[in-house]
Amino acid sequence: MTRLRLLGPAREAAGVARADLPGGCVGEVLDAAVERFGDEFARVLARSRVWLNTEPATRESPVGLHDEVSVLPPVSGGC
Repeated sequence: MTRLRLLGPAREAAGVARADLPGGCVGEVLDAAVERFGDEFARVLARSRVWLNTEPATRESPVGLHDEVSVLPPVSGGC
């Protein structure tokens, strides 16, 4: 299984920081995450960037057992 790492609002929506999920590509891993974590997670995911092992990824990017998919929601900040 591929490790899914969730940050910020994605972590809050899922209720976990990490999960191991099945899939042969990034899109399949994300679909499994939406199935597991529900609609609020899907809404956050729609606004997020997805990385595979520290590099930007597409839904078609292949994944293996030791890969990590990270969901990086947009952040705001300031002084």
